[in-house]
Amino acid sequence: MQSDRKHWNEQQKVFHTTLLSFKQHDQAMALFVQQHAALHSAKLTSGIPWSFEDEVLDDMTEAHIRRIPQNCDYSVAWHIWHLARIEDITMNLLLAGKPQLFTREDWQARLNVPVVDTGNAMTQDEVAALSAALNLAALREYRLAVGRETRANVTGLAPEMFRQKVDPARLQQVMDQGAVVEAARGIVEYWGRRTLAELLLMPPTRHNLVHLNMALRLKQRRQ
Repeated sequence: MQSDRKHWNEQQKVFHTTLLSFKQHDQAMALFVQQHAALHSAKLTSGIPWSFEDEVLDDMTEAHIRRIPQNCDYSVAWHIWHLARIEDITMNLLLAGKPQLFTREDWQARLNVPVVDTGNAMTQDEVAALSAALNLAALREYRLAVGRETRANVTGLAPEMFRQKVDPARLQQVMDQGAVVEAARGIVEYWGRRTLAELLLMPPTRHNLVHLNMALRLKQRRQ
């Protein structure tokens, strides 16, 4: 099993230092691609030795993925939804300045859900309803499509752009489109304090790792 916290923390530190030095752009992008690939399905790219997403999901039943264990707030399904929505919003609306895949490709209908936001600030009943309604096959397809779009967006940015702060107009679009609910506005304010380089550290790498670790712990819960 390669989902080792010490290994990942060390790799994230190297990526953080390399990226924010703004002196080793090619090396930083190579590290990003490597880490990002391992946090998505192996279908994202050929040749990766291990996928954290596949380790969590491939041998789980639908019922297990949808289940909210006792004394827990979320399901594995919710975590995968949350990861896909956060990455779609940040890497498309905020980083690349283009519409979310969610709206461009009508993923709401394909996913069979009434909600469009990240899932932050959901009540327990709302989490349960989302977990029960999600088309799980489509959810994995959506996350895979988001991952591919992220890689295209990141490799298409000039090195000097990574020093820029997130455009306030793009942040407002997130709220206007309901991608983040008012009760979770603090997330948008956090993104507004980041440079484009720093966005690569939290949503598509560190954030993915954190929530896949949470999903793995939920998978291992017996009740």
